[in-house]
Amino acid sequence: MTDSREPKAPVAPIHRIQDNLVARLERRALNHLCLKMPPWVTPDMLTFTGMVGALLVFGGYLASNLDANWLWLSIVGYFVHWFGDSLDGSLARFRKIERPRYGYFLDHSCDGFATMLVVVGIGVTPYVQLEVALIALAGYLLMSIHAFLSVRVVGELRLSYFNAGPTELRLILIGLTLAMLIAGLESPIFWGLNGFDLFVGGVGLILIALFVLQTVTTARRLAKEEPARIWRG
Repeated sequence: MTDSREPKAPVAPIHRIQDNLVARLERRALNHLCLKMPPWVTPDMLTFTGMVGALLVFGGYLASNLDANWLWLSIVGYFVHWFGDSLDGSLARFRKIERPRYGYFLDHSCDGFATMLVVVGIGVTPYVQLEVALIALAGYLLMSIHAFLSVRVVGELRLSYFNAGPTELRLILIGLTLAMLIAGLESPIFWGLNGFDLFVGGVGLILIALFVLQTVTTARRLAKEEPARIWRG
């Protein structure tokens, strides 16, 4: 879930691929926020704000075991996380104060930790089994690994798939959280899994399948660019 600060590529510039549904609207909003941001606000402060948002999401999910209304805290946390995580790199580029390697490393490190907090948080609610949430976490992290490898081997940083990116994912998770508030605890449908389990687990399986597909596609592309060589001893 990140609008990352671009790294310096050792060989060629990084080609950012971001064609999600709300990309243009989000970019206009971020540009406006960059213009209005006070001088004392720094990209690192915004990265920290994003992490606070992820902690709020986790705290709200954990506290939902006591009262479902704590889920509102998670929804607020998603907006705080979007604000900090999406604006940190945008502000650095807007002010032309990028630190490409530092920003890339810090941003993606925080992104991985924030994702863990959010998805494990979903798994500690009374609505979704932790084992199911971990499948979704595995799928997201596999896709993250693919993205980082693609930066190294093909010079591309893909931030969206099927017109969906980090912001669309946050909106889906906000919708899931609202559904928890409205529907409440659900009865199992089959295999002891309820509707929320099936949704979260299904998303995880889709991400894993997408990882396999993208890995095969990229490997074939690289195989054409680097044909096998015959060793002659």
